[in-house]
Amino acid sequence: MTTPIVDSTDSAPAASAASAPTVIHPTAVVDPAAQLGNGVIVGPYSVIGPDVSVGDGTRLASSVILEPGTAIGQNCHIGVGAVIGGLPQDLNFKGEPSGVLIGDNVTVREYVTINRATGEGQLTRVDDGAFLMAYAHLAHNCHVGREAILANAAQLGGYVTVGEYAFVSATTVVHQFVRIGRLSMVGGASGTRQDVPPFAMTDGRPVTIIGINKVGLRRRGFSAQARQSVRRAYHWLWYSPLNISDAIARLREEMPGEPLVEELIEFVQTSKRGIHRPVGGPPVQVAENWDDAVCETGALAPSAQG
Repeated sequence: MTTPIVDSTDSAPAASAASAPTVIHPTAVVDPAAQLGNGVIVGPYSVIGPDVSVGDGTRLASSVILEPGTAIGQNCHIGVGAVIGGLPQDLNFKGEPSGVLIGDNVTVREYVTINRATGEGQLTRVDDGAFLMAYAHLAHNCHVGREAILANAAQLGGYVTVGEYAFVSATTVVHQFVRIGRLSMVGGASGTRQDVPPFAMTDGRPVTIIGINKVGLRRRGFSAQARQSVRRAYHWLWYSPLNISDAIARLREEMPGEPLVEELIEFVQTSKRGIHRPVGGPPVQVAENWDDAVCETGALAPSAQG
C-alpha cells in the first residue's frame, strides 16, 4: 500500500484532525516513544526523537528534526528543514533535562531553529498563533508570545521575551535577556541590546523609538482615547525634559489607572537592560489632541486631529 504524501505548501488546517489518520512518509524516522496525535502528517526524511509529542492536525514538511523534550500543539505547520529542540548553544548547559513547548496554530517556516532551554525543567516557549518566518532563530529560554511574528532571519539571543502581537522584522538581532514589549514593531535589519517598550515602533541600529504602533493598537480594538493615552505617555517618558521618575509621577497624576499607561510604566520600572531613548531634537509640547505622525525630530507631533 502506498503511503499518501501531502503537499507541505498547503497551509490550510487539516479537516477533522481529531478523526483523521496519522500519515508518516516511509522515509521518515519516528522513535517508538514519540507521541503523535490524530491527523498528524510527517513528511519525507523527517526525524522525530524520543520524548516528543505532536498534537492533532499538525503537519511536518520534509527534513524536519524534532529533538527530545519537544512538545508541539495542535494544527501547527512546521516547514522544510526546521530543527526544534536542539541543544542550547550555552556554556552553562550541562545536559540537564529541558525542552521546547510550542502552542496551537503556530507556523514555523523553512529552516527555523529553536533551541531547548538551559536549566533543569526549563522551557523555550512559543505561544498560540505565533508565526516564525524562514531562518528565524530562537536561542535557549526564549519566550515568544501569542500571535507574535518573527520575520525572515530574525535572531533572538538567550532568554529574550517577545510580547504578544509584537512584530520583529527581518534580519533583526536581539541581545540576550532583552524584552520586546507587547504590540511593538521592531524595524528591519536593526539590532538592540536594550528593551523595546510596549506599543513602540523602532528602527535603526541600535534601535530608537520613532513613534507608536498606531495601526496595531487600532487593529486590536483599542479606542482613540486609549491610543491618545499611549501617545501622551510616550511624550512624557521620552520626549519631555522630565526624568523617568518625574515622568511616571506626572502620568499617574494625569491618567490614574489607565491600563495601557500602567502597563507601560510597569515595563519601564522592571527593565533590567534599560530602554534606548529616542534620538532627535527638542521635546515637543503636549497638546490636548494628538496626531499619529512622527515629526522631523523623531518626536510625537501634536496636532488638532483626534
